[in-house]
Amino acid sequence: MDKYTGKRLDGRYEIQELIGVGGMAMVYRAHDIIDDKTVAIKILKDEFIGNEEFIRRFKNETKAIAVLSHKNIVKVFDVSFGDRIQYIVMEYIDGITLKEYINHQHEIPWKEAVHFTVQILQALQHAHSKGIVHRDVKPQNIMLLQDGSIKVTDFGIARFSNTEPRTMTGKAIGSVHYIAPEQARGDVTDGKADIYSVGVMLYEMLTGTLPFEAESAVSVAIMQLQNDPKPLREINDKIPEGLEEITLKAMRKDPKQRYASADEMLDAIEIFRHNPAVKFKYSYFVDETPTKFVSSLNSVSSALPESENDMDEDMIEDEVLTSNRSKSIVKWVTIAVSVLVIASLILLVTLVIQNVVSTSEVPSVDVPNFVNQSYEQIKRNKDYKFNFEITAKYDSTQPVNIVLAQDPEAGSKQIKENATIKLTINSTETTTEVPKLKNYTEQEAIEKLSAKYFNYDVQRVTSANVAKGTVIECSPQEGTNQEVGTIITLIVSDGPQPEQVAVPDVVGSSYEQAKAELEAQGFTTQKATVASNKEAGLVVGTDPLAGNLLTKGTQVTIRVSDGSKILRPLKQRIDLPEDEHGQITVTIYVDGQKVDESSGVPYNGFSKTVELDPKGAVNNQKVVTVMIDGIKYETFVYDFKNQTVSRTYINTDYKLKEAGEEESSEEESEEESSENSEEDSNGESSDTESSTEESSEDEEFDEE
Repeated sequence: MDKYTGKRLDGRYEIQELIGVGGMAMVYRAHDIIDDKTVAIKILKDEFIGNEEFIRRFKNETKAIAVLSHKNIVKVFDVSFGDRIQYIVMEYIDGITLKEYINHQHEIPWKEAVHFTVQILQALQHAHSKGIVHRDVKPQNIMLLQDGSIKVTDFGIARFSNTEPRTMTGKAIGSVHYIAPEQARGDVTDGKADIYSVGVMLYEMLTGTLPFEAESAVSVAIMQLQNDPKPLREINDKIPEGLEEITLKAMRKDPKQRYASADEMLDAIEIFRHNPAVKFKYSYFVDETPTKFVSSLNSVSSALPESENDMDEDMIEDEVLTSNRSKSIVKWVTIAVSVLVIASLILLVTLVIQNVVSTSEVPSVDVPNFVNQSYEQIKRNKDYKFNFEITAKYDSTQPVNIVLAQDPEAGSKQIKENATIKLTINSTETTTEVPKLKNYTEQEAIEKLSAKYFNYDVQRVTSANVAKGTVIECSPQEGTNQEVGTIITLIVSDGPQPEQVAVPDVVGSSYEQAKAELEAQGFTTQKATVASNKEAGLVVGTDPLAGNLLTKGTQVTIRVSDGSKILRPLKQRIDLPEDEHGQITVTIYVDGQKVDESSGVPYNGFSKTVELDPKGAVNNQKVVTVMIDGIKYETFVYDFKNQTVSRTYINTDYKLKEAGEEESSEEESEEESSENSEEDSNGESSDTESSTEESSEDEEFDEE
């Protein structure tokens, strides 16, 4: 069992079970004991508590969802960004991810795929309208409920569309199968990047395969930048042509050639749903100019084909063999052949001279500067009438496909059109050997990897045998050939495992006892007084929670009750005026229930103390009503939270009957009874009003 399951966060969320683990957080199912509902809680992993980048992403998710309110986007109920634990409380989704559904179904019927896509686009349209770009749309972040509805989750790397772009790094490459080309390059991204990702998901749902697959994430990223996906109908001919067109338009490399918005793509899908036989016939600009690659100049071939020479010689031999008429014939034939050879040579010389003359007429130009230009842009520029010889090299500090160097250098001389220029292109399509890294320090290993244009990741493990900061192992292993740009994971020693001790459970003890017990285990302590309904001075919890394994010397906060929420009993003395006389019946009600009745008691000097405990109090209050001979005389409100008793009603018109006074007639009695009843009603109204008003104040206090 992990350290959170079975615990309670902030006295409200009871953690029930771990339901998911992501790159930076763990997700639990929990019960909100205040709102009595099931929720999902995403807790940032302990190892990232001090990592500013992960904390920024974690908070970014909260800020992004906070401005969103849509049926297809997961709701956020609460957040906490403490020093020891950071979590987000979200809507609990009882379902599976779309990725799990695709893996189970392999191919999803096109009508069902369209149903899912429409909901995803509606959610993204809402987010885009609020200025939020998701930037990590993939089926792993789409939840599918049992009723077929969709919830978009995980806005961890979302950004507001007017903020700065971020380059994709090795640590963010996990979504590379769905990432838009401009996002992979680190260019500015907008809502059309999410459109691309939706297109990839629709492709996967319809075909059961991803458009681009390779052994490494870097290779997939390059394919996203350079390759076109295989047409869907070549994989599954049951897919309607119009839906294939919609999918491929969403996946165009150039954002300008995609749908301009989620709304525009929804409009296209709506047209298709009304007429599945529709064909959109989208057209795009295509550069048909072929790229020329040459390695060396071809030598000039002979102007006379060998086949023609062979044919002439065979004819001569035939004539010599078949005719013995005279040697003169042979002589003339020989002369004829000689003339033919001479004529051919003259023709060849003429052609060469013409070629030299025509070449001299081609103007010379300065060598342009191609460095830092995109090779794709160079190919599309029709002003560049050169042949290019390409060499691949990788530089992790430069964008892929950028020209790193050229030969001849820019401005170094003049060359003619169709001349050859050598370009060195920044490309990961090269391999190199992973250098020796074991037993080097972490910094030395990083320098060796950088020199070979590898990316790196560091994982620290405890080791009693290897000095702290020294490389124990790497993956892929040293000595193997890997594509440049591959992430090499360095396993680095973090030294011996520090001794860890479980935080003891000190709830219910005094602060002094808790402090002594924790410090005896090797922890340092600090005190925090909190509002609680426990006796003042008693420990109500610790931070971190009991049971957590911590290194000795770690500080533990002891949370001590101030007793401010304790509800204590209250009592009030009931006195009647001493200037009256006679015998009466006094009845006392608490919250409408009769609790005491005194019959035949003298009015003069009557006194009684009413003591109540807070158990069963509504809104921390109880109402005491005093009746004399069946007529309401006084009302008191016992407020246990504020420890006050206040009289909210008194019948100032009440007058005790004199001894021996004649009884009223039956009619007068009924009239009096009616009046008393009316007064009673008014009194109850006043009582209720007062109680409601005080209750409202209490609720405001609780919210504060």
